[in-house]
Amino acid sequence: MAKVVPEGLITALDVGSSKVSALIAQRTDDGHLVVLGTGQRESRGVKRGYVADMHATELAIREAVEQAERIAGTNIEDVWVSFSAGGLHSDVVKLEADLGGHRVEQSDIDELLKAGRDAIDPQGKMVLHAQPTCYTIDGLAGVKRPLGLHADRLGIDIHVVSTEGSPVRNLDLCVRSAHLEVRSIIAAPVATGLACLTDEERELGVALVEIGAGVTNVSVFAGGVLAGLASIAMGSSDITDDIASAFGTARTWAERTKCFHGSANLSPRDNHEMIDVQPAIPDDGAEGPRITKAQLNATIRQRLERLMTEIQKELRKLGFQDPIGRQIVLTGGGAELKGIADYAQQSLGNAVRIGRPKGLIALPEAHAGPAFATLAGLARFAAADPIDLRALEPSSQQIVTKASPGAVLQRLMAAFRSNY
Repeated sequence: MAKVVPEGLITALDVGSSKVSALIAQRTDDGHLVVLGTGQRESRGVKRGYVADMHATELAIREAVEQAERIAGTNIEDVWVSFSAGGLHSDVVKLEADLGGHRVEQSDIDELLKAGRDAIDPQGKMVLHAQPTCYTIDGLAGVKRPLGLHADRLGIDIHVVSTEGSPVRNLDLCVRSAHLEVRSIIAAPVATGLACLTDEERELGVALVEIGAGVTNVSVFAGGVLAGLASIAMGSSDITDDIASAFGTARTWAERTKCFHGSANLSPRDNHEMIDVQPAIPDDGAEGPRITKAQLNATIRQRLERLMTEIQKELRKLGFQDPIGRQIVLTGGGAELKGIADYAQQSLGNAVRIGRPKGLIALPEAHAGPAFATLAGLARFAAADPIDLRALEPSSQQIVTKASPGAVLQRLMAAFRSNY
């Protein structure tokens, strides 16, 4: 019998193209996050980050959460969910108010936040995040606490992430069909950045490249916030498919061989190491073909070359061009390929490191790799409980409120119908 749900419990749910993973964490009194249980199931109903099979996705969600519940010894009712499909758009809305030189009061900040909420223009899209990031005092940017300072002008930067509404609604419906309440749906790059990047990296400028199974998300952080992002409909599963197609084998064998023998780098020894190929249709009367490790890695590098070319294009569009002192962080399941950091550094011309989740206590080793960075980031995002302007109350008595435990998505849709 499951235990009574303790206070401070957070459940993160990452619904990806290759796996659905869940994590239950306990927030302690001193602000730390302790992992109580994790679960994982193969994702069969998600293609390129989009829900393609409602029933299969719901089943995978249910099984992953149930596994995490058994390990944690408790039942959960609501989850924080990641959204990693293409079409994400990041923007910063800037507003300014004239104060006439008097000290900044809470009412000035409240009115500016309220004006910021009204200034958000989704342009037919669904807003996933609308968060104040920093203030400006007479043009001085990066002010975190303007209260009490004298100013002629008070400004605010609001970070807005939006996307097409239908894929988000499909994801929301799958989670609710598994009898789980959706606390909020979080853009995957926002969560992953929390798990893999330091505050200094986000402030100085860094690119985060999350190589998922079906989608590669490219994000640029500057000034402490997500400054831009793009999605590429290509990922590590395309490498698996190339191997399966090139050597006439099944995807399961190709994936296993990629993980155990594959590498992004070439070595002279690769020409001498042989790998027995398991045919897609086994023939009891004949042995399967044999390939060299060099042939395997050449196939992997062909796909990586195409992927790095697309990543470079998106980085240029996002204004991330200067290689001096600008770092790229690789994460996602594709970042677990041997030698990929060195290969990316040579291809992109920037310093590259592998981003692994941090900031959680008792995280199992099996879930401590780059493939689970988004999952860990979701838990950290939930623990931070940041202010979201979509949750502003219309009353002048209480303008700014934290996100309530209810369904943010439902409130967002109601707000759009009434205000936009």
